[in-house]
Amino acid sequence: MPKLPDKFIEELKTINLPDGAADKLIKALTAGNPSVSVRSNRAKEYLPVDAVRKVQWCERGRYLDSRPIFTLMPQLHQGRFYVQDASSMFITEAVRHIVNQTDNVPLTVMDACAAPGGKTTAIIDALPHGSLVVANEYDRRRASILKENLTKWGNSNVLISTGDTDQYARVRDTFDIIAIDAPCSGEGMMRKEDMAVEQWSPGLVEECSQIQRKIIANLWDAIKPGGFLIYSTCTFNTRENEENVKWIIDNFDCTSVDLDITRFSGIIKTDAGKSISCYRFLPGLIEGEGLFMSIIQKSGELKPGIDQSESKRDKKSHDKAKLPIDQISKWVKPEFNLAFSLSDDSTTIEAISQDGEMLLKRLKKSGVKSINRLLTIASTKGKDLIPDHALAMSKVLAPDAFPCQEVDRNHALDYLRREAITVDPSQPRGYILLTFESHPLGFVKNLGNRTNNLYPQNWRILMNVR
Repeated sequence: MPKLPDKFIEELKTINLPDGAADKLIKALTAGNPSVSVRSNRAKEYLPVDAVRKVQWCERGRYLDSRPIFTLMPQLHQGRFYVQDASSMFITEAVRHIVNQTDNVPLTVMDACAAPGGKTTAIIDALPHGSLVVANEYDRRRASILKENLTKWGNSNVLISTGDTDQYARVRDTFDIIAIDAPCSGEGMMRKEDMAVEQWSPGLVEECSQIQRKIIANLWDAIKPGGFLIYSTCTFNTRENEENVKWIIDNFDCTSVDLDITRFSGIIKTDAGKSISCYRFLPGLIEGEGLFMSIIQKSGELKPGIDQSESKRDKKSHDKAKLPIDQISKWVKPEFNLAFSLSDDSTTIEAISQDGEMLLKRLKKSGVKSINRLLTIASTKGKDLIPDHALAMSKVLAPDAFPCQEVDRNHALDYLRREAITVDPSQPRGYILLTFESHPLGFVKNLGNRTNNLYPQNWRILMNVR
């Protein structure tokens, strides 16, 4: 890796850390060799066989002793696990603490800087069932990766938006939790990415600090009274970390939230002044990459849960949209109580819970423009209704909605490459759901003499090795 900048090392040693911590960090950064860790999906439990060492602060997190070729693991493409740095999994502990304070009721949560989706999927799995999540990403290219990862994760109660957080500036008192994993100078990624070393400068640190404050200011009013802000970065300097948290406390009516981390080894708790609790993860002290996190609670009495005060359910919307409700209702489990809608261009049928539909309308009314439902049920082509891959990945899929065919690993990889798949001659014509290890893999259309592979073109595996 490139040599660490002298100015970076100089500033690192000014941070108030325990004796020897800075030297251990510098040694770890220059040595490289980052750890490998994965987190299983709460709804689709799976872990690689050698994922046996537990991540202290994440129930579903495990370390691997070596890095396999994850691309060639069908379970990854099924959304059964996520490859994520262990430090970043601490978001589950932060959310768990808040959930315990709110009597385990469904919450409305926003992940403001969400791509590629690791923290969003972790948040989803830490929330009570029935919670709503809005995932926002500024960069449109990264937003497409976010959508892919969230689709594979399979939670239907998610809205996804693209663009600057200033589109949320008019939203008021809506979210129980807003998580901001802010764009930063990336010091915590230096041993994994040479670019993080090459791009670092004091000017970048200052620029990132100002961007972070702008994002916080844009979103503050959207937090409910008594609600929570989870602020994090993957950098080390105090300018983007403790100083920003202190700026929040000084400029908004709020208090710091203290977490009990005594059962975890290696995490450094720092005080930004005024009893402001912050948590640092440093390579060399923990098995993971660099992370900073602090939790802030807005003043006021929190009324957690889904706000239904401003919207009414439009019971006639299905008829107005002329949706094939009878057909698509057979494809989904009734207990999810979904609201179906046509996309703006009338080419796809989307769905979210009734509560999610009300949240979507409220956000659009407040000026959020680039926001849509994550779950697509089907696309329309003439009179044909084509089940979407998102339906195959989602837990709303009814178990008997489509004929199924189990495939082995080699055929699963062929499918994920969008190659031709042969189904059993006994299978009926029409749409067939392929499964791998009894979990949905995706759809094919059986034409009798051949099949059409319906795996999304942009997601296909390009590797030919097995």
